[in-house]
Amino acid sequence: MNPLLSIFDVLLTPLYLIGAYAYARWVTKKNIRTNPEYAYFTKGLMVRIFGAIAIGLVYFFYYTGGDTTNYFQTSVAYGNLIFKSQDDFWLGWLGDSRGYYLPFDESTGYPVYYPRDHHSFFVVRLLIPITALGLHSYFASAILVACITYGGLWKLYQTFLYEFPSLKKEFAIACLFIPSCVFWGSGLMKDSFTLSAVGWFTFSFYHFFIKKQRKLSYGTYLIIAAFIILAIKPYIFFALLPGSILWLSNNAVKKINHGFIRFLATPFILGIGGIIGFLSLEKMGDNLGQYQLDNVLDKAVVTQKDMKADYYGGKTYDIGEFDASIGGVLSKAPIAIFSGIFRPGIWDVKNIVMLISSLENTYLLLLTIFLLLKLKFFSFFSLIRKNPMLLFCMLFSIFFAFSVGLTVANFGSLVRLRIPELPFFVAGIFMLRHLYEKQSGVKMKF
Repeated sequence: MNPLLSIFDVLLTPLYLIGAYAYARWVTKKNIRTNPEYAYFTKGLMVRIFGAIAIGLVYFFYYTGGDTTNYFQTSVAYGNLIFKSQDDFWLGWLGDSRGYYLPFDESTGYPVYYPRDHHSFFVVRLLIPITALGLHSYFASAILVACITYGGLWKLYQTFLYEFPSLKKEFAIACLFIPSCVFWGSGLMKDSFTLSAVGWFTFSFYHFFIKKQRKLSYGTYLIIAAFIILAIKPYIFFALLPGSILWLSNNAVKKINHGFIRFLATPFILGIGGIIGFLSLEKMGDNLGQYQLDNVLDKAVVTQKDMKADYYGGKTYDIGEFDASIGGVLSKAPIAIFSGIFRPGIWDVKNIVMLISSLENTYLLLLTIFLLLKLKFFSFFSLIRKNPMLLFCMLFSIFFAFSVGLTVANFGSLVRLRIPELPFFVAGIFMLRHLYEKQSGVKMKF
């Protein structure tokens, strides 16, 4: 048996699973009379727990180690310090221990991630109390992570329903049941926390700014979600913040009743929103790391050249040569966006993990092509422009796909890094279908 696994994984996992199911059933029973969408609450949570356990099994027995096992090992080692030295534990967990020696030994276990890797170590800080509650059982802890991070996806699901209440099943698919998001975004990984934070950010932004419900709770959720995203994967803000500001700007335009005034005000309001988004990204500077505006073009070129190295074993994609200029980067926008949303495809498959992802991507590609053919080019963009939430979903997912498709060349990284865009893109597809059916009176079957 893997040394990170123990008899507690066998004994505790069923108990935590039963507890999670009982909690989900209680929440469902409490809310379903007034909120019919709660019919999906238990199913969604159980699927995420399955994903959290599945990624652990794959990393333990297929990859024989990796990110998720490293996070677990590090959080357990730091958690064990409390039994050796409470001062060292608090310094290691909440303090700045980069310049200090902490007394790790065989009794505590040894960490893999250290404070100097601040993005990864922030995940460790989050996991230390979770693995303690899981009694240092990997799979019990994975169930807890799935339960804790499920809230962000559920809030995202409800946010979409506020604007399109008839699309309960469709949004459940988009937010709760996309296989890639379930697998990569449920367990002891960075992606579980960032995906959940994106959901909380969207939910609180919608209520605080779009619906103008100035509650302290919404403001608090927004700040915490933004902090978590910036602390773990700041590049997500590269797409999220501009899309949010343009969402707010477009929403303001839609509230202008007079057609001629709205026509005159639209470019001005959207222009101001775009400028605010650009300046906000510049102000964030160091928080965006390698994805800050000054570095992203050079980073893209370096990645594109590094991609051709032999050590990737062919698990890469080539978007072609380009230079570190705005024109050079924009020339690669179509293939970068396509890669960020629809790859790896069937033609890219090198192993079983890529096969599963490629089947999902192929279905999504066919779905998108069918919708584009049905709506035709101009109707597609006309419908997006008319609905602020749909515009936000498409702006975020497409700009995010562009950023990731341009700067990531390894399929193993791509299938994980792209998951924040998937709920928004898939939800956007369903919104487009709904708006088309409402406008034309013609039902589309897919």
